[in-house]
Amino acid sequence: MKRIRYTKYNGDLASELALDDLMQAMSDFLLDSGFQDPFSQFQELNGEHTLENLREALRQVLESGEFMNEDEQARFDEMNGDQREQMLSDLIDRMQAENFINSEQQQPGQYSDGKVDHANSPGDIAQPAAPQGDARFNVTDKSMDFLGYRTLRDLLGANGRSIAGRHETRYEASGVESSGSVKPYEFGDVLNLDVNATLSNAMQREGITLPLNVEYSDLEIRQSEYQSACSTVVMLDCSHSMILYGEDRFTPAKRVAMALSHLIRTQYPGDDLHLVLFHDSAEEMPVQQVARVKVGPWYTNTREGLRVAQRILRRSNKAMKQIVMITDGKPSALTMPDGRIYKNAFGLDPIVIAETLEEVNRCKRAGIVINTFMLAQDFALMQFVQRVTAMCRGKAYFTSPERLGSYVLMDFMQRRMKTIQ
Repeated sequence: MKRIRYTKYNGDLASELALDDLMQAMSDFLLDSGFQDPFSQFQELNGEHTLENLREALRQVLESGEFMNEDEQARFDEMNGDQREQMLSDLIDRMQAENFINSEQQQPGQYSDGKVDHANSPGDIAQPAAPQGDARFNVTDKSMDFLGYRTLRDLLGANGRSIAGRHETRYEASGVESSGSVKPYEFGDVLNLDVNATLSNAMQREGITLPLNVEYSDLEIRQSEYQSACSTVVMLDCSHSMILYGEDRFTPAKRVAMALSHLIRTQYPGDDLHLVLFHDSAEEMPVQQVARVKVGPWYTNTREGLRVAQRILRRSNKAMKQIVMITDGKPSALTMPDGRIYKNAFGLDPIVIAETLEEVNRCKRAGIVINTFMLAQDFALMQFVQRVTAMCRGKAYFTSPERLGSYVLMDFMQRRMKTIQ
């Protein structure tokens, strides 16, 4: 049973600020990928999700002069130090009460994301440990859903498009939305009857008589576009190159995964989405935990990512299956039969490439389409991606972190071949 709790209005500034907008203003801090951006206002916080860092991030947002309106900013400027500290505490309490964050006390033997150091289950990627005893917080599923919605709205708004419905295919079937063509009724079809064609068949057979005898063979139904459910696996490259070369490529990829998750849940209820992280190895991770993941000193094991994605898709009974791979590096690692990881930092190793292309060929035989979104422009790498695309009849997009989200979402919704200049 839904309940609404009413509290006394105290007239303080902390209770008047919109937490939705505040979470959006701090999204760069909440989704930090390990990239030390010298121009970020949260640079000194190092992406650690401690309550002390959260307090400092709130302080920076409020003192920036860009978040609050003129009246609210004037009231904030009039506060003394103690009043501001109390306001920050009240805001953190509100964020916990409204389930945007939850706090916990880190215990010895835990990593910075709350996972124990002996964990090896799927999705357990160890991050550098923070000082033990620091009070930490976790970003909740509600926050991830909200940030995914905001990202989706911004991406689609920038393209001037509304959110699309289901996936269109080249086939036709009996249904509700008519496409204009008709066909004889068969048992099991939706009885979307075309009255004119049905009566015409009956009159051609018996002539114009009353009463008119309509038989089973006279029935004609209108066709509608066949729309299929799709199972999608997003493969995210979390190797070290995703934060090298002076730009953060992993945070935009995480935003895209969250936006795609929100889109599928709200507009494509028959679809399902899975997330696979690939680096030295690969593992499936719940989409809700993507904000907590950072890149590490890893290589790029593309083949292992494809193998994990195939295992996931084999469990699905959807008519359409696809892999959306977001990467910026060439395959540079390979899992050997004995479990050891073969690595070549220079990439495009003939052994690694041959095994990776063989895995792509298995995807093709299984009817899985691979769409690759490449965040690099290296000529040799482009040739490799084009070979992957040609083998599985997918699509390849060579894009930048700023345009990645638009490309992924438009490709997912339109589901047709096109050229983007």
